[in-house]
Amino acid sequence: MLQIGKPAGVWGRWALPTLLVLVFLLNACRDNPSLPLPQDPMPPYPAYGTPFGGVPDTRDMVMYEVNLRAYSSAGNIQGVINRLDSIKLLGVNVLWLMPLHPVGVLKGINSPYCVRDYKAVGAEYGTLEDLRSLTDAAHARGMAVLMDWVANHTAWDHPWMANDGWYTQNNQGQVVHPPGTNWLDVADLNYSNQAMRDAMLDAMLYWIYQANIDGFRCDYADGVPFDFWETAWARLRSIPGRRLILFAEGSRSDHFQADFDLNFGWSTYNALKQVWQGQSPSVYLNARLNQSQSTPPTKAWLQFTTNHDESAWDATPVVLFGGQKGALAASAVSLMGGGPQLLYGSQEVGIEQNLPFFSRQPIPWNQNQPMQTAYRRLMAWYQAHPSVRYGSTLSYPHPDLICLQKQVGSDTTLALINVRNRAVTFNVPPALRTGPWTCALAGPLNSPVPSGPELLPANITLQPYEGRFFER
Repeated sequence: MLQIGKPAGVWGRWALPTLLVLVFLLNACRDNPSLPLPQDPMPPYPAYGTPFGGVPDTRDMVMYEVNLRAYSSAGNIQGVINRLDSIKLLGVNVLWLMPLHPVGVLKGINSPYCVRDYKAVGAEYGTLEDLRSLTDAAHARGMAVLMDWVANHTAWDHPWMANDGWYTQNNQGQVVHPPGTNWLDVADLNYSNQAMRDAMLDAMLYWIYQANIDGFRCDYADGVPFDFWETAWARLRSIPGRRLILFAEGSRSDHFQADFDLNFGWSTYNALKQVWQGQSPSVYLNARLNQSQSTPPTKAWLQFTTNHDESAWDATPVVLFGGQKGALAASAVSLMGGGPQLLYGSQEVGIEQNLPFFSRQPIPWNQNQPMQTAYRRLMAWYQAHPSVRYGSTLSYPHPDLICLQKQVGSDTTLALINVRNRAVTFNVPPALRTGPWTCALAGPLNSPVPSGPELLPANITLQPYEGRFFER
């Protein structure tokens, strides 16, 4: 039975019928834009701003993750606002902010995933007004905004620690850190406690109404029960006039069934690394095919070549993929596979050193300008062609390069990407030489090619990590 706790309004036995009526009315209004949107009968908080009407379809998302501590010399929200135009030049339509709450001190290691107060902005990042300014500015540029949400655990000095039974305890009655982890800086929440569940849902609603955000990326979603996510998302989806993005970090098979829109494409990321370690590109293409075949309609696996964890604890793309040219080629391969894409703020700069998020190490934005330009050109090409994002695919196998032709409607594209740090010659199949192609981008750093349509030659030699991108 659906239960909505007191912090979000007490609906009692009318909760489920009211929720179903709201969902029905909202869907009806979406089908008929002339109908007025239904109003939330009992909003838990006064709403700031106007709900964003530009949330992209899942398959069209280009998400950009922001490590606030590293993003500017000040390490705050204003530093992100100052760079929104640069972010937009990458074709970004969804902004994901890493946690911006106050960080716990007791047993703490300064991790932003150690949340001391779910309903506050940490002083190091700014204020609620700063966050509102960011969502306003992002919305004005056509970008939705996601908050990182840590629902599995809190800091040891979180006010919820005063509530009996809100945390997992051992046989001695002591609160424990999340079982099976070494996360000693955080305390594990007890999802058998309904009052805690109600407070968690209330805190999520707070940011939707008070800061006009457009959804959540949910940290360690595997640690939170399925039925909480299912109930929480049903409540959030019932808010009239809002389309929310719900993104899981997890490996459980039920996250899409709980109504998450996105999950990380870890299997394809790992396959991409295997290709760069010498295996055939078919390893990656097969991983993408298997992943897409198991995905429910309207849901998707977010593709990436790095994120905050990988760049902090493993290595940055420049190290993993053999330099700036290799990192860019890996991104191009990911893009050509289609589907929603993730860029981690810093990868466009091509830094070699790890980028921490427990401490502050500002990104050198004046570094490697040609690589930043190459990312912008590549992302613009990706955004301009629906065939790349979700078209049907023809693959021409080769042990050392990716050759993909994609088509949807009248839009047809072709990509040749060398995945080796040496020159590779490709015997162009006759099927690709039956009509002219226009080369839009070419070279290790993908420069524009000012030439008209022409037939492909019988053989093409690609330099190390070179990509050539065609259209017709």
